[in-house]
Amino acid sequence: MSDDLGTPVLDDHLHLDPEHGRGLEAVKDFARSGGTHLLVVNKPSWLLGHEVETGEDFRPVFETTLEVVARANELLDGRAWPVLGVHPGLVSKLVDDRGFSPDEARELMQAGLDVAAEYVDSNDALALKTGRPHYDTSEPVWEASNAVLRHGLELAAERDCAVQLHTEASEDLTEIADWAEAAGLDPRKVVKHYAGGELVGPTPSVMSEKDRLDVAAERGEPFLMETDFVDDPDRPGAVMGPKTVPRRVRWMREQGYGDAIRNAHVETPERVYGVDTEATLDR
Repeated sequence: MSDDLGTPVLDDHLHLDPEHGRGLEAVKDFARSGGTHLLVVNKPSWLLGHEVETGEDFRPVFETTLEVVARANELLDGRAWPVLGVHPGLVSKLVDDRGFSPDEARELMQAGLDVAAEYVDSNDALALKTGRPHYDTSEPVWEASNAVLRHGLELAAERDCAVQLHTEASEDLTEIADWAEAAGLDPRKVVKHYAGGELVGPTPSVMSEKDRLDVAAERGEPFLMETDFVDDPDRPGAVMGPKTVPRRVRWMREQGYGDAIRNAHVETPERVYGVDTEATLDR
């Protein structure tokens, strides 16, 4: 029996691996703890055993995510949506391990994003994912990565959909927000995955640690909550377990953060993704 928290509870960014990880068992843990809605991001292609050569080679990665989301929908009081894209760390796999030039890596990653965008076109995916490495790279790799990121923003702008970013840790990403605006995308639809409680530029998807949530709640600006659960059997519970967001919502209610709960789980999902977490909740 699930623990009904009396509100939609959305985890904005986690991964599900039905073949190698916990898959639907993680969804059951989330739902039993009071979670209702999920944004499921495809795992990096290489972690699903795909050594990509063309944009089309990403399609099995995306299809795996669509399949597990469809099955998750049968378990949730709300629903799950796929977020599809290319992990920015792929650039290092291609350049350092496989001998691609930065430009060749850029072309392949952009082609993968093109395929992901097809799923948004067909309403099979809610949003795109792109970004740039969160670690030091050479200048050519950094430039190629930023070109991939900007391509993702352009694809999102053409479809008026949100885009999740995997980037370096920062409290100021106004540069990327400016790129989004230049591409014709509302910067509010750019979501910084793995964010702290305070961020200038994109909408923060805050890692569900109490200190970060304190900052986000007190700040009063739009934000989302996430775990970045990676569903890797070699790293159980990493980064945070699937029960974490519902547990933090319960804690936030105890702290008197009722407005912040509505902000993160009703208002901001509507503003960023155009989803109604209340209307999609089956009571």
